[in-house]
Amino acid sequence: MITHPTARDIAAARQALADLDPALGEADAATPPLEWRSRPGGFVGLFRMMVEQQVSVASADAVWRRLNAGMGAITPEGLLAHDADALRGLGLSRQKSAYGHGLARAQLDGTVDLDGLSALDDTEAITALTALKGVGPWTAEVYLMMCEGRLDVFPGGDVALQEAMRWADRAEVRPDQKAAYARAELWRPYRGVASHLLWAWYGEVKSGRIARPA
Repeated sequence: MITHPTARDIAAARQALADLDPALGEADAATPPLEWRSRPGGFVGLFRMMVEQQVSVASADAVWRRLNAGMGAITPEGLLAHDADALRGLGLSRQKSAYGHGLARAQLDGTVDLDGLSALDDTEAITALTALKGVGPWTAEVYLMMCEGRLDVFPGGDVALQEAMRWADRAEVRPDQKAAYARAELWRPYRGVASHLLWAWYGEVKSGRIARPA
């Protein structure tokens, strides 16, 4: 059964991270309580993440509304019933149509069991997801964190996280994906909570509600 962290879980993990790492302690002290970014999972949840890749939030939301309006319920069978031209008419690119069709076929033929991912450990689940065309490490990691509530998944390729890590460490250069993963090893078993903290801190700084570290 999939459960998501409670406010108490998040607060306890944040305190553990702050005690462990002074850089995160500063971010924690400046950032208000936060909620876990929970999203529906399964076929619809992963397909939506595919739709959202490399476009703005507003554009992704617009395409998703058009898909829902044009298809009714978004299901593997329904997606396969619409060819690339039909999906293009609903706002989906040919590449993402191909990714969606591949995901739908994999779900229907049992190549991937999205409902059964919770039985796999983080590494196994990421491997299963990234075997799907159109699902890279970032998508797999964010899916497991947001759709399954996994506490120790870290999307090291996320640029906002990398920038927040640079601020936290007062570094001149933003860490690349490899360096971000290495830096985050210290935050086990709460790397997902560290991600949420850094995202929240980044958002607070960008909004001007708190000052960026000098």
